[in-house]
Amino acid sequence: MSITVDKVQWAAGNRLIVDGVSLDVTPGKMLGLLGPNGSGKSSLLRLISGLRKVKSGVIRLGDADVSSMRRIEIARRVALVEQQSGTDAQLTVGDVVKLGRTPHRGALGAWNADDQRAVSNALKQVDMAERAGQLWHTLSGGERQRVQIARALAQTPSELLLDEPTNHLDIQHQLEILSLVSRIPVTSVVALHDLNLAAMFCDSLAVLHYGRLVASGTPEEVLTETLIKDVFGVCALVTRSEFHGRVQVHYRMA
Repeated sequence: MSITVDKVQWAAGNRLIVDGVSLDVTPGKMLGLLGPNGSGKSSLLRLISGLRKVKSGVIRLGDADVSSMRRIEIARRVALVEQQSGTDAQLTVGDVVKLGRTPHRGALGAWNADDQRAVSNALKQVDMAERAGQLWHTLSGGERQRVQIARALAQTPSELLLDEPTNHLDIQHQLEILSLVSRIPVTSVVALHDLNLAAMFCDSLAVLHYGRLVASGTPEEVLTETLIKDVFGVCALVTRSEFHGRVQVHYRMA
């Protein structure tokens, strides 16, 4: 299903955090959401997921206005992985991933074969199947991130939102996670800081600056030397990689 954001505003107090943003996410494709810290990326993801209400404008999932959907309806199709997730409960890895099935089961719904299949597949996809019985609090930061992504995959969403999913991961798992997300047949929006990872894996990019959308399009269209200087404040050389064929950003040392 597609995601449409139409002239959306959201404010914290008197400060506009998301300021008139409009964008379309192509069904089944991966959009990279870029911008400096404080540009509104995380807030926009929470608005799309229904965790926050827009001040003005409309967000649609397919033909449905998010503001008119019940929370359970949104949760059955949209999975959000935020930057920081934690619990003090004595949960195992498997227990955490099982939480992804909550929207699909009634209050007294029995655990069934479909639930178990979704959890098992999700754990395999992030290479954590052998750790299902391990306690959550014993994991490293990167391992916890992988488990949270598995929890989202167990939700079997049609739209997947990830806020900095490569935080705390080593380069191998950064590549594995983004490669995985790019192959999943869902519509996905991924907030990233690494411009080169965004260029390698995303079908399209959208750049936020002070809450406003300043560029959108393919990685080749968006990642220009001028934009990188204006938005991120650094000098860069943009080329095409001879290794993977995608745009590559080279930074000048200060």
